[in-house]
Amino acid sequence: MNMNRARAALMAVLIGFAAPVGAQETVTAITAVQGERGPVTNLPMPRYVSLKANEANVRRGPSLSHRIDWIFARRDMPLRVIGEYGHWRRVVDREGMGGWVHYSMLSGNRTVIIDSDLLTLRGQPLPDATEIAMLELGVIADLGECSVDWCRLRAGGYRGWAPKSALFGVAADEVRD
Repeated sequence: MNMNRARAALMAVLIGFAAPVGAQETVTAITAVQGERGPVTNLPMPRYVSLKANEANVRRGPSLSHRIDWIFARRDMPLRVIGEYGHWRRVVDREGMGGWVHYSMLSGNRTVIIDSDLLTLRGQPLPDATEIAMLELGVIADLGECSVDWCRLRAGGYRGWAPKSALFGVAADEVRD
């Protein structure tokens, strides 16, 4: 397969179209529309989950016969589920890269990735509250409760509040108790 055809096939899969990936193989992506429920799990779509394993194969389509495009290699990494097909979930990471992962590699435990460098963790959900710690860009934190603008996080033995806008792994309109 030439490079342009391979790139086009990958882009078609990533944006949700059927794309030939082999001689007789095609993938029909099942994508979510905001506010829908998954056809397999009946859970809200899209939604956030985390990576359960240290490594997970990311496939071009929803079966073991589909090619592995890359490997997610970071335990607890938050992922956004945007499609379902049988035991497979179509996920994307914070950079928009993704594919199909077997559901056994995913966890319902919620985590977030810090999306701004040296994010201040605060004692209360207020911009001038006491500073608890500074979190570096890319740190993974456990997600607790969230208000409209703030989320409670736990990372590196510290607990505190951070602005929701500086996090990947929680929806902008999501409120958690």
